[in-house]
Order: sequence, then C-alpha cells, then structure tokens
Amino acid sequence: MNRRTLCAAVLALVAFGAFSFGQEKKELSLTLDDAIVRALKSNLNVAAELIGPEISGAQLSQAKEFYMPTFKLGLQKERYEQPSTWSLQNQGTYVVNSTYSPLSITQQIPFGGSLAVGLNYNYQKNNQLFQNYNPSYTTNLSFNLTQPLLRNFGWTVSRKQIVVAQNSLDVSRSNFKTTLVTTVYNVEAAYWNLVYANENLKALQQSLDLGRDLLAKTKKEVEVGQKAPIEVLNAETTVARREADILQAEAMVKRSRDQIAALLNLDADPAAKGMAVVPADKPVLKPYRITYEEALQKAMARRPELEATKYGIETKKVNFTVARNQLLPQLDLNVVKSSPGVSGDQILYQDNNPFSGVIIGTIPGKASQAFRDAFKFLYNNWTVGVTLTIPFGDVVGRSNYAYAKLDLEQIQARLKYQEQQIALEVSDAVLTLETAAKSADAYRVARELAEKQLEAEMKKLNVGLSTNYFVLTYQDQLSTARSLELKALVDYNVALANIAKVTGSTLETRNITISDYVR
Repeated sequence: MNRRTLCAAVLALVAFGAFSFGQEKKELSLTLDDAIVRALKSNLNVAAELIGPEISGAQLSQAKEFYMPTFKLGLQKERYEQPSTWSLQNQGTYVVNSTYSPLSITQQIPFGGSLAVGLNYNYQKNNQLFQNYNPSYTTNLSFNLTQPLLRNFGWTVSRKQIVVAQNSLDVSRSNFKTTLVTTVYNVEAAYWNLVYANENLKALQQSLDLGRDLLAKTKKEVEVGQKAPIEVLNAETTVARREADILQAEAMVKRSRDQIAALLNLDADPAAKGMAVVPADKPVLKPYRITYEEALQKAMARRPELEATKYGIETKKVNFTVARNQLLPQLDLNVVKSSPGVSGDQILYQDNNPFSGVIIGTIPGKASQAFRDAFKFLYNNWTVGVTLTIPFGDVVGRSNYAYAKLDLEQIQARLKYQEQQIALEVSDAVLTLETAAKSADAYRVARELAEKQLEAEMKKLNVGLSTNYFVLTYQDQLSTARSLELKALVDYNVALANIAKVTGSTLETRNITISDYVR
C-alpha cells in the first residue's frame, strides 16, 4: 500500500468516526419519579383531558347565573303634540312632554318562582286645561311574586341546570383522575420495560463476549492440536446466534425508548428533544402483601370510574324527577302588591272648581314627595290570582318521562357491571402480584444455580474433562436465567403499579392531588 492510499484510508476513518460521534444520541438519565413528574407536566393526553374540567367549570358558572339577581333600568323621554280635538283641550296644538324611567330587580327563588321588585317614575307636563298637577310626578313601587304550585315546583326542578352542571364538573374531575392514574401506570410500565430491554441487552452482550472469548481460545487450541476443528464450528455457530439475539435486543431497546419518549413528550422540551432516556432505577423485590378483600374494598371506594358513574346516576335522577314533575298540570300563583305616589305643582282654581278655568295660584311640588308616598304604602293595592293549565294528551311529557326512567335504569345497570369488572380486575391483579413475587424468588435461585453450573463446567473444561458444547450450553442457560430473573423483577414492579391502579391508590401513593391541576 503506497503512502497516498494510506493517507486516504486514515482520513476516511477519521471522518467516519467524527460522523458517528455527531450522530450519537445524548442520554437523559431519569429516575422513575422524575419520569412520572415529566409525564404529568408534558403528556399530551393529560393536557387534552385537563380542558374537560375547565369547560365544565365554565358551564357551572353559566348555570349559576340563572339565580343571580337581574337589574334593569330604563330611561325614555317623549314629546308629543297634535291639534286639539275636543273642547276640554286648549285650542290650537296639544303638547305633552314626558320622561319615563322604569327600574326593576328580578330574583329567581329556590322553589321555581320569581320575585320582582319594580319602581317606576313618570314625569309629565302638558298644556291641557283642567289639570290638578302640571307638571306631575308619578311613581309606583310594586312587588310581583310568581310561583308554580304543581308543574315546575320544587327545589330539584328549579335548580336542575346547576345540579346537572355540578355533576358534569365532578364527572370531568373523575375522568381527569382516571387519565392521571392511567398515565402514571403507563409510564411505570414503560420505564420498567425499558429497564428490562437495557439489562437484557447487557446480558446478551456479556454472553456474546463469553462466546467470542471461548471461540478465540478454541481456535488457538485447534492450532496446537489440543482440540478437534469441530469445536470451532460449534463455537462459531453459538456466536452467530448470539449476535442475532443482540440485534433483536437492540430493536427492543429502541422501541422501549420511543414509547417512553412519547409518554414524556420529550419533543416538547428543546433541552431533551432527541435524547435517549436511560433509567436510573433498578427493579427490586419489595415485599408487599394485600388480600383480595382489602384490595376490593379500596377499589370500590376509590376508583375514579365508579365516581364518574355515580355522579352520572345523580344527574339521571334529577332528569327523572324533573320529567315526572312535568306530567303534572300547571298551576301558577301570582301575587302583586303595589304602592303609588303622586306629586307635582298643584294648581289652585277659583272656588276650587277646575271647570271655571280661573287659576288663582299653585303649590309647588317635588318628585321626592311622590317617592316618599310610594314607600309609605299609603294606598292598599294588591292582586292575587291563580292560573290552571291542563294540556290534552301531553305526548311529549310522557315520552320524556319514559326516556328518563329507562336512562336511569340503564346507568344503574352499568354501575353494577363496572363493579363486577373491577372485582375481576382486582382478583387478577392480586393473583398476578403474588405469582410475580414467587417467580422473582424462584428465578433468582435458578440464576444462582446456573452460575454455579457454568463455573463448575469451566473448571472441567480447563482440565480437559468437558467440551465447548457443554460450556456454551451452560452459558446460554445462565444468560436465559439472568434474563428471566430480570423479567420477573420487572413484572413484579409492574404488578405493584397495577395493584395501585386497580385499587385507585395511584395518586395517593405518589402524593398527586387533582387540585394541583384543576381549581
């Protein structure tokens, strides 16, 4: 090889090394707790579900506005003129100037009715003859009560929209709890699966290194005539198979990293985008015991899915109560109490006879006097009445009642089905946890025995009492035992996470409160 070719080869190797270094992914070391915190802050599903309670909260505020007092104030000025049309008016043009201002406050009351308090003010000045007051100030203070006595009567009926909106908010909060619980569990499962993928790859790499070392040793022994060439073939076959296993393990690591990166939404963080997650925690066998009865009791009391269904039942009960109420005739009570007040410039006529047309003076009056008279209730004016309305047929009301009844029965049946399914989930989770604990202990023993077997076989090989075939076999057995032990430990930790999930204890165990996300 000439000098030019050698330089080109060196440059190519340096360029390839630089390219490989530039392509190497940076690593992001995370504990399980760190991974969960990142997921709850950045997970797209959590962010989407967080909007639900906010929407329901806005709907509740909107429903409550129905019971907020309504204030109404008006002002109207008018000028009216026309030719006089009869003898009691002035000759020429009849002119009226007036100002009208109504004020009212209306409040819905708890049993379906409404109470309105009104105060009207009217100022009028005209050129008409024979007036007692000109200008005149007229006021009227009134109280108007409207109360349904049959249809639309009752606390539940009147507050239906508020109760339904509150239940919808509670359902949204429960659904958000479910999202948090599911997200935490998915992160735990993905985290431990990544731990298994990484450690399994390391175990397979260690097994491959042992196989390569044995292959190199065997080749030397064949060269000096200590072993037959067939031993090299056995070692090469095993090394080739282990190299294929490495490829599968690397693909598993890649998939596991992609899965947890998606759960943590690392692409949303510029500092972590494209980084490979490296678990900092190792699976351990932490003794944990729980009976089926204890787990079931916790699940029935804490599962957010059951909470959501129970809130839904409350909503259906309200709908049923309202639909049943709507089958009644409509009987409305109306009570009105009013108090007028009048003031103005009082005109004094000769001999106290307005028809004489001779004005001898005026007594000035003020608008405030009219208001004082109204508030003193000088005049006893009231109206009481009832109105009965009976629809013929009422097909819509009966249809709504039948629908509400069936809707309530359906969701009650759905609750029983959910409870049945949760009982099955709890039973399976408890059994899985117990099995995983026993399996982890059993595979630990199997791994320790495999290590001793390989160690013994290596000693036999060194003194010529064994062959490469048996050594390679025991190496495979040890690699499998290590992988199975690690998988059992991972399965046990995932089973612990699943126990927390099915019993509704995930948020409590992780010290996560929904108030941290929803106001």
